[in-house]
Amino acid sequence: MSVSTVALSLTLLQQTCVYLVIAYLLAGTRIFIPLMHVTIRLPQRATCYAVCSLFCIMGTYLGLKIDDSIAHTRTIGAVLGGILGGPWVGLAVGFTGGLHRLSLGGSSAVPCTIATIVGGLIGGGFHRYMIQRGKAATVFRPIPVAAVTLLAIVVEMLILLLVLKPAPAAYHLVEQIAFPMALANTLGAGMFMRILVDRRKLYERQSSVFSTKALAIAARVEGLLRDGLNQDAGARVAKVAKVIYEETGVGAVAITDTQQLVAFIGIGADHHLPGTPIASKLTLQAIERNEVVYADGNEIAYRCSIHPKCPLASSLIIPLSDEENHVIGTIKLYEPRSRLFSTINRTLGEGIARLLSNQILAGRYMRQREMLAQSEIKLLQAQVNPHFLFNALNTLIAVIRRDPEKACMLVFSLSTFFRNNLKRPSEEACLSEEIAHVSSYLVIEQARFLDRLEVEFDVPDKLQHVRLPAFSLQPVVENAIKHGTSQLLGVGRVRISACEQDGDLLLSVEDNAGLYSPPAGGGDGLGVNLVRRRIANRYGPRYGMEVECEPEVLTRVTLRVPCTP
Repeated sequence: MSVSTVALSLTLLQQTCVYLVIAYLLAGTRIFIPLMHVTIRLPQRATCYAVCSLFCIMGTYLGLKIDDSIAHTRTIGAVLGGILGGPWVGLAVGFTGGLHRLSLGGSSAVPCTIATIVGGLIGGGFHRYMIQRGKAATVFRPIPVAAVTLLAIVVEMLILLLVLKPAPAAYHLVEQIAFPMALANTLGAGMFMRILVDRRKLYERQSSVFSTKALAIAARVEGLLRDGLNQDAGARVAKVAKVIYEETGVGAVAITDTQQLVAFIGIGADHHLPGTPIASKLTLQAIERNEVVYADGNEIAYRCSIHPKCPLASSLIIPLSDEENHVIGTIKLYEPRSRLFSTINRTLGEGIARLLSNQILAGRYMRQREMLAQSEIKLLQAQVNPHFLFNALNTLIAVIRRDPEKACMLVFSLSTFFRNNLKRPSEEACLSEEIAHVSSYLVIEQARFLDRLEVEFDVPDKLQHVRLPAFSLQPVVENAIKHGTSQLLGVGRVRISACEQDGDLLLSVEDNAGLYSPPAGGGDGLGVNLVRRRIANRYGPRYGMEVECEPEVLTRVTLRVPCTP
């Protein structure tokens, strides 16, 4: 190997180092993110084309003139364009780099243009071959990439020997540049891919750490802030602060409402005492403006507002918001003077704030839902009681005169009915309880209508334990009598049956009047509408109520609920 070949090799390697330094600096920007995965979508391919074309052209500019030709590192850009973006991107990068080389002129301009295009196609062919065989990971391995680049350089030298004239000049040029270009381009392509792989591993490591911490925090604080940030929830808020402190490893964690410190753990716990009013201007600023405040102690000064010798030197303050984006408190992460905030913890802090805000909102939603359910139950009770009590008392007056013993039985049934109303404030009841409640109601209704009302039950024992919203059955039975059988001149019949179908309980109330007609404004009366809505809201749109009617023959109302104990 001649002295000139060694010197050229060292010079090209030096220029490759400049090339790789630029690549390393760019690898820290968002522009390189699409290059860290197998490029599939058009925007990613466009980015890949732009970046690789830039390096292809730069490889020509950094090259050295040798006998009216250029010893270059252009092949790195062309080959990587094909390897990362596929054949079409490789071809496009090759054309761009080749046309740029052609524009510079010289005896080897044409063969070098052809070689650059071929280099892009070689890289693209390697990409397609590996993808089709399910070996996408090989595309990012530095050694195979270096080998493909070496192949492209060998092909370029052959093209120079075949196309460049006269042949002795072509042979002399290849003799001078073959080894230096093979060395610089091969090492350059391998190192370029190593930069991409290392950067991707760093992102994946950071993402893994972030995801692990976020999932651990989410699992450990689940349900702790359902009651909000009030004083009664102080112990649970303190536990949330402790979880965040343990998982993030920051110097200290504080949680406040809009007026005072609710929980604090970590460095400075001796003077940051829960229950004390908020004194920090930065915290008040975050609450007032509903914005994240990061005081790093440098660009934005941070000084503890409670104790002049507090070791905490930086703070991240994130507001907690409600459904109307009103601030309901803050979460604060601190670091001491000896440590800096990590990017992960800063990003994680904002994610934790969203998690806790959503948990508080979920708690509010659950409490409102429970209040609504209780209100609906009370509304059903209020609707049933007055007019039923009026009818029951009138019936008792009539029965007492002719059958005192039966009157006693009716009083017992009436008391049972109202006792069931009072003792079931919860949202759910089992089917046996619903049947018992309706049975008490029907005893009084049968006494009222004498022999004009017959009732039949067909409810298998195995379904008695199934749970459903409380007071679901009685409004439907009442509707069947009030708007159905009571309108008949002859005997009215009400049949209550239950069966299991595809894992669901079908509970039917059927009358022999067949007088149902959908109201003009939609709906079927307050009680029945509440039943329909409560079932659908609780179990989903698949469940609820269906009404079938054969005029003057029958009306059947079927409730569908999950068949769960």
